[in-house]
Amino acid sequence: MPASPIRKLVPYAEIAKKKGTKIYHLNIGQPDIETPEVALNAIKETDLKVIEYSHSAGFESYRRKLAQYYTKNSIPVSQEEVMITTGGSEALLFGMMSCLDPGDEIIIPEPFYANYLSFALAAGAVVVPVKTSIDTGFSLPEAEEFESLISSRTKAILISNPGNPTGRVYEKDELKKLRDLVVKHDLYLFSDEVYREFCYDGLSFFSAMQLDGLDEHVILVDSVSKRYSMCGARIGALVTRNKHVMDTAMKFAQARLSPPTFGQIAGEAALDTPDSYFQKVISEYVERRDVLVEGLNSIPGVFCPNPSGAFYAMARLPIHNSDHFCRWLLESFSFENATVMLAPATGFYATEGSGNDEVRIGYVLNVEDLKKSVEILRQALLVYPNPQ
Repeated sequence: MPASPIRKLVPYAEIAKKKGTKIYHLNIGQPDIETPEVALNAIKETDLKVIEYSHSAGFESYRRKLAQYYTKNSIPVSQEEVMITTGGSEALLFGMMSCLDPGDEIIIPEPFYANYLSFALAAGAVVVPVKTSIDTGFSLPEAEEFESLISSRTKAILISNPGNPTGRVYEKDELKKLRDLVVKHDLYLFSDEVYREFCYDGLSFFSAMQLDGLDEHVILVDSVSKRYSMCGARIGALVTRNKHVMDTAMKFAQARLSPPTFGQIAGEAALDTPDSYFQKVISEYVERRDVLVEGLNSIPGVFCPNPSGAFYAMARLPIHNSDHFCRWLLESFSFENATVMLAPATGFYATEGSGNDEVRIGYVLNVEDLKKSVEILRQALLVYPNPQ
């Protein structure tokens, strides 16, 4: 099980803080956006006398309401096709363990969310990466590239849309090409859509579950963590029209008994969040993105493509070892008694040697803090020893 590239540097950050250094946390997708009041109030107003187990698939009222949310967003599903999970992470793990046997292969465009590799390893599966490039904004590879990697052991393809860590939004035509490949080779398609609300520059989100002919193939993974800034609620969902997959996943759900009660209460209430909340949040993220990307690209030797969704950016830096650089920022550098915490990109690749000159940055801080962070990075690169 690999260490998380997002969290493995925490001990160094803690030491720096004890020395009095201010840390700007750009390493983790923890938004500073306020959780919707409707969700917080639902918890505050709870009058439970006993905190009981729920159904292993989650409260029926929540599943019914969530199915209505998907149907409203052009994904018609019933409550029986929705399972509430302990975060999107558990949905991914249950999905992989339901669909993949030990030794089976799953193709994932890289760089990818680091825990995809962890969950695949837990399921006994093998991740086969298909490479994307920062120079093309991490566009989805052509179908031929995917097909060249398909073997007798290939059982699934996994995509994140909008992407983590890339911020890439896959459009309808790209997904249609992927659909044809999935049908041709009878594969599962895992679609991680936890950032669906965060698409910018006039782009419209298109779900894999809106593709024709894939009812038996798609396993949708969702979460309240980013949509409603409720990471600590630990509530996600596994959604599929494949009854056999759902029945199998239910065995894992029963083994862990039930998802968290208070998280479900908040998640169900959050579905009543007004559209004005998202309009404000999207506007804020676009401003942050523009400040960050413009600032990064103004630093000599730095290149950062403009992400079209989520709230992450991948940046190429004039360095040779991103793990060393990110640790050095915490151990050995400060500017005006402050430094930045970044996520080395090596942990988002399965291909050996990839990501050594890249970092993932979450624009989860306010605009002024992002400006300060960019200046700290600019000053750090001027003095970094840059070992091979």
